[in-house]
Amino acid sequence: MTAQATSLRTVRRLPRTLALRLGVPVVAVVLWQLAARAHGSVFFPTPARIVEHGYHLWFSGPAGRAFLTDAAVRDLLPSLGRVLAGFALAAAGGIVLGLALGRSRTVYALCDPVLQFARAVPPPALVPVFVVVFDLGTPMQLASIVFGAIWPVLINTAEGVRGIDPLRLDVAATVRMRPAERIVLLYLPAALPRIFAGLRLSLSLSLILMVFSELLPGTADGIGFQLTDAQTRSDLLTVWAVMVLLGALGHLLNSVLLTVERIALGRHRAAHR
Repeated sequence: MTAQATSLRTVRRLPRTLALRLGVPVVAVVLWQLAARAHGSVFFPTPARIVEHGYHLWFSGPAGRAFLTDAAVRDLLPSLGRVLAGFALAAAGGIVLGLALGRSRTVYALCDPVLQFARAVPPPALVPVFVVVFDLGTPMQLASIVFGAIWPVLINTAEGVRGIDPLRLDVAATVRMRPAERIVLLYLPAALPRIFAGLRLSLSLSLILMVFSELLPGTADGIGFQLTDAQTRSDLLTVWAVMVLLGALGHLLNSVLLTVERIALGRHRAAHR
């Protein structure tokens, strides 16, 4: 099939693809708008009011500051920095430790009970420990995010490495691959699908734990702090706007990660054809 024919098929499928992806969300928003208008309750505002309030609250600033308001600079940017930093640390630590554990069945068997115990401990239960070790502030918040988000990456990476075909390991031993070459050319490519599966879970957990860490006493900025402050003031419109913003932010970050995954796995498959 020629490139022109492929492009033509893609264009023809575009309306159907958009309908499948946007149909349910659009219908849900329309029903929400109609139900909220019919009910007329201050506890259940319409999506139009929520979006308008969020726009004026965060995105009506000057063009020189990317239209961000003072509230956005004070609360959104610190939260975004925390979730990205926590996710990056969890991803890097999970991949490195997963590669180290997955390469040895004996080491994995010895460490597995500890891993299963640690991943079962809810991060909120360790907040008093993190407060004592790091004190209140960004280091404690990052520790909470990393501890909760590292396990999906670590375990999926280790399982991906353990699932390598033994024949490929024998070939690597025959050609006397060095450890660094095995990691780059053998372990990482083989574990890549499992790694991305863990990264998607880790990203969702990072966002959730970011909000939780900002709900704690002593926090002075962030989306979680703004949510708590709005609840204290009974500012229900801001509460709804924060929840919608968190959903949109999670969807955006997940879409970016899925795009990176498609590119990385596409190149991996093309290289092994």
